[in-house]
Amino acid sequence: MADPTGFLKYEREEPKKKSKEDRLATWGEVYAEVAPAERNEEVRKQATRCMDCGIPFCHSSGSGCPLGNLIPEWNDLVRRGDWAAASDRLHATNNFPEFTGKLCPAPCEAGCVLSVSPLSGGPVAIKRVEQTIADQSWEAGYVQPQISAVSSGQRVAVVGSGPAGLAAAQQLTRAGHEVTVYERDDRLGGLLRYGIPEFKMEKKVLDRRLAQLRKEGTKFVTGCEVGVDLTVEELRAGYDAVVLAVGALRGRDDTTTPGRELAGIHLAMEHLVPANKYVEGDGPSAVDAAGKHVVIIGGGDTGADSYGTATRQGALSVTQLDQYPTPPSTRDDERSPWPTWPYILRTYPAHEEAGERKFAVAVTRFIGDDEGNVRAVELRQVRVVKDPETGKRMVTPVNDEVEELPADLVLLAIGFEGVEHMPLLDGLGLSLTKRGTLSCGADWQTSSPGVFVCGDAHRGASLVVWAIAEGRSVASAVDAYLTGASDLPAPVHPTALPLAVV
Repeated sequence: MADPTGFLKYEREEPKKKSKEDRLATWGEVYAEVAPAERNEEVRKQATRCMDCGIPFCHSSGSGCPLGNLIPEWNDLVRRGDWAAASDRLHATNNFPEFTGKLCPAPCEAGCVLSVSPLSGGPVAIKRVEQTIADQSWEAGYVQPQISAVSSGQRVAVVGSGPAGLAAAQQLTRAGHEVTVYERDDRLGGLLRYGIPEFKMEKKVLDRRLAQLRKEGTKFVTGCEVGVDLTVEELRAGYDAVVLAVGALRGRDDTTTPGRELAGIHLAMEHLVPANKYVEGDGPSAVDAAGKHVVIIGGGDTGADSYGTATRQGALSVTQLDQYPTPPSTRDDERSPWPTWPYILRTYPAHEEAGERKFAVAVTRFIGDDEGNVRAVELRQVRVVKDPETGKRMVTPVNDEVEELPADLVLLAIGFEGVEHMPLLDGLGLSLTKRGTLSCGADWQTSSPGVFVCGDAHRGASLVVWAIAEGRSVASAVDAYLTGASDLPAPVHPTALPLAVV
């Protein structure tokens, strides 16, 4: 059994980071390299803090992990030094723990029983343990191709190579189906490739996993927009089932603030994608922050990604704006009681490196120069309230004070509106919901027979862990559709929602 007093013996410790100077001098990951033996011993102590409590909220899809990761089990295996068994238990529920270990915000830690009281020293460092198991799995050779011994003779097309599409493809390939993944970009990975900066996850991590999928038999086609380069008729004729994992990449724009038409104002993805391509070796970025005063509108993950990217490009200054007031540093039990996702101030490594954040402010006007380029933004302090009748957010200035902030480059990181409009959807006869997503039935099948949906395309922009969970679930549904039954796991239902909005 687990050590019930482990959290009393060891304090929670975060992984060591490189110096700020080293981080800003390179695009590599921010965490310092530690010798495997030293790393494993540090993490063994962190895993010992898990008491294997009676009701482990950490692996509940409502308050913790959508994948249902067997967290107390692999924590105890790590405590005992059985890394091979820990790898088996982790991979039993998660195809890509090296992705979630680096990118997931860890709702499992918010659901940890040690989060209830600050006297406990904080939750178990679940994300760190998961990442270390994944690292050790690759280093020790535990991760090997799992090649199906039988072939179903059925062919499946997966449209989109993000985490949802890759999870679905791997599960279906291992079940014996012939799977081809189509990606319209020149490289595989979707947002993992071109949305996530290198300093959060180096792309060699993605390439290593893609190599495993190829060895297992999954086929990939890049530079192909399904519905255009491959017609819907060809798609239907060539495959017995289709999985749509096309993401929700339609960025939300600011269409009301005066001056939006000025040059130098971009959606955040127009900055992140070419920056990632630059790191891949594709040449200079068309939207470069070098030598510019950068203003980022939006306080979420995408804004933080642009923040760290701009500092590494050599921005003169970086300022991130958030309409909401500064969140509390600790959980507010009335607003976000345990085990829900807490509303607290979240500081990313990028925020520690340079620049500043401003809260409870909004841009009321973009100011341009004589040549039509943005040169500044006009800020006012605001309060955000909901209209009691419509439920819509209303942003209201709290005083008449106006601040002018220099801005040569403005990046809008204010969310996503859903699936992009594409010929594929028209060809399949599919329309978007009011939320901009694709709906499906209890079997993950859309209104177009034999066509399934998963990931952000189904639930809207969300977490990598939800994408993998939905990819695994849709694979089970497709397998049952093709063969009549399936033994593949289905961790979430199409109607599953987290207890807290993450």
